[in-house]
Amino acid sequence: MGVLNRFRRNAIDKLNLAELREEEMRLKNQVERLRKDIMKLEKEKKKKFQEGVGADLIKKKMLAQEIKQLDMEAKMKLKSFLTLHKQYMFISNLVTLKRFERELRKTPLWDKITSISPEQFESALINVSLSGKAFEDVLDDLNRVFEMGMPAPEEFEDDSEKELFEAWSSVEAGSLDLETAEKIISVEKELEEKEG
Repeated sequence: MGVLNRFRRNAIDKLNLAELREEEMRLKNQVERLRKDIMKLEKEKKKKFQEGVGADLIKKKMLAQEIKQLDMEAKMKLKSFLTLHKQYMFISNLVTLKRFERELRKTPLWDKITSISPEQFESALINVSLSGKAFEDVLDDLNRVFEMGMPAPEEFEDDSEKELFEAWSSVEAGSLDLETAEKIISVEKELEEKEG
């Protein structure tokens, strides 16, 4: 990751806007590919889950193992997605900062930006979205972010086989519709929890 490594060694004013935009596009494409991969795995999981509704115990056991395998693969891709998305947010926000660099230099905030460590700066920029905002909004968001502490990322929890069997039982008993059950076993709920 050339641009990120250069950022860690150099001040923000030494970064090239064209290189940042190129890196932003590369990361955006990687994030989109991972998102599509995750959606494909989720679709496969839903199909396997539907096959288990009304099936015998042996078939359900086999399907549960396949679903768990797909789930683990989806979670690994989701972890990569979240990491890449943070990098994308950081670079995207750097692009915005570079666009407003001349105006920012005239504010006291510029001293804050240039005096903190690259790691703290990176952490702050990951937690804000500056893209497409006007200068005043960018200034407000940056001031807010540098005043607050940054939350630590939470760890993933594995879905259990028990959850799958409970969902199947609930669908078979009619107490839960198929769409709701599919949401229960989806990695999308973890993404929503992380964003929420």
